Amino acid sequence: MGRVNAYLVAGGKYHDINFARLELLKLLHDDEDIRVRVGEDYRDSEAIAAADFLVSYTCDVRPTEAEQDALHDYVASGHRWLALHGTNSALDFTPSGVDSPRCFPKFVETLGSQFIAHPPIMPYTVKTAAPDHPLVSGVGEFEVDDELYLSEMHGEFEPLLVTHFNGEAKGFVEADWHSDEPRTVAYLHPVGQGMVYYNTLGHCRGKYDMQPLVDVYPKRELGAWATPQYYELLRRGIAWAKGG
Repeated sequence: MGRVNAYLVAGGKYHDINFARLELLKLLHDDEDIRVRVGEDYRDSEAIAAADFLVSYTCDVRPTEAEQDALHDYVASGHRWLALHGTNSALDFTPSGVDSPRCFPKFVETLGSQFIAHPPIMPYTVKTAAPDHPLVSGVGEFEVDDELYLSEMHGEFEPLLVTHFNGEAKGFVEADWHSDEPRTVAYLHPVGQGMVYYNTLGHCRGKYDMQPLVDVYPKRELGAWATPQYYELLRRGIAWAKGG
């Protein structure tokens, strides 16, 4: 195949971005054909446009309208985007709880979802929704101690991983999630000639990641990063984004 250029966006709030960035770079480096440029947001639209594929791990990183248009056009033109965890989040801390403002419509149209809330971090079981799909085949059921994303879906999507939650997302403005419908954990979302693979797993948090809300966070959280299944999903996701 020859050289393949990737662009990794790793930045934002309330997560151990240092850890996630390092782990993703190590996984990308496992393929000697992949060369990576790194940014903390989407401002370098020219560098993203020059990349063969895009990977993102962010939280509350809000692209401008111009950046949203550029990202949509990038994927629609035939590129692939591996989007992880909080990429689809916008968080406002209000007296009523954490709000998820609908502030970047073109962005979530491209991603296929917007984060709205999650219950307190707790163990839950992830199940395969498409057992024959190469991105998830053979992974089987596994348990994670992670943020269970409750998202608003946009457009056409193919669920790959799902879980179940029927209850309250305490601390969020939109807290009522009482239904028996499956909660999508990972999915594929077509955009023009391209595709987004979104995996909501992958929470991580370290000592200083809740500043200025909390000066020192009391414990380290690794979420799905503590499981071999998540690393296997990431390896497959990178191979898919590369064109496999």
